[in-house]
Amino acid sequence: MTHYSFLRPEDLPPEDPEYQHHGGFPEYGPANPGAGFRRFVATMRRLQDLAVSADPSDEVWDDAADRAAALVELLGPFAADEGNAPAGRTPDMPGMGSLLLPPWTLTRYGPDGVEMTGYFTRFHVGGNHAVHGGVLPLVFDHMFGMISHAAGRPISRTAFLHVDYRQVTPVDALLVMRGRVTSTEGRKAFVSAELVDADGILLAEGNGLMVRLLAGQP
Repeated sequence: MTHYSFLRPEDLPPEDPEYQHHGGFPEYGPANPGAGFRRFVATMRRLQDLAVSADPSDEVWDDAADRAAALVELLGPFAADEGNAPAGRTPDMPGMGSLLLPPWTLTRYGPDGVEMTGYFTRFHVGGNHAVHGGVLPLVFDHMFGMISHAAGRPISRTAFLHVDYRQVTPVDALLVMRGRVTSTEGRKAFVSAELVDADGILLAEGNGLMVRLLAGQP
């Protein structure tokens, strides 16, 4: 599957000359971490699944807790400010390298729309092998931000987000999400996206409003 390169704000024509000055966001460039970080994130994703599905003895849980505590001690001295760590800034990794996001990868990124492919795992189950209903708005919100960014819109935040659940969303199945800007009105950009399975069956639809930040808005 072809993966499209991540475009920076300066790669897209801004819709106004104050593009970089709306709101209080600093500029974060993409990261390119080494194999160690990539392997760590993949392992942590598997660990998240096991954390909600394993049922060992108390002795094993105690051992696991000790090992997790050792990781905290190892990584604690290297805590970095937002925008410095590679998590969330590595667009060629599933979920951009952030454990907050499910393992989805950009497959199309341009002013006319954005597409992501990915899947959900046991960590995202809400019940009866279906994805938790609260997880889908997270992915739609992430998609809306990418849509706004790809369309060259000024720095914006989500004003509202509405999700319609059409079918149960399964885990461990390849899915596709596609979205675009549907209309603009001054500081407002109305966006929409759809989630479908490998057969093109509609699972959920999302609609939202992204509003450009004014100078100094967080």
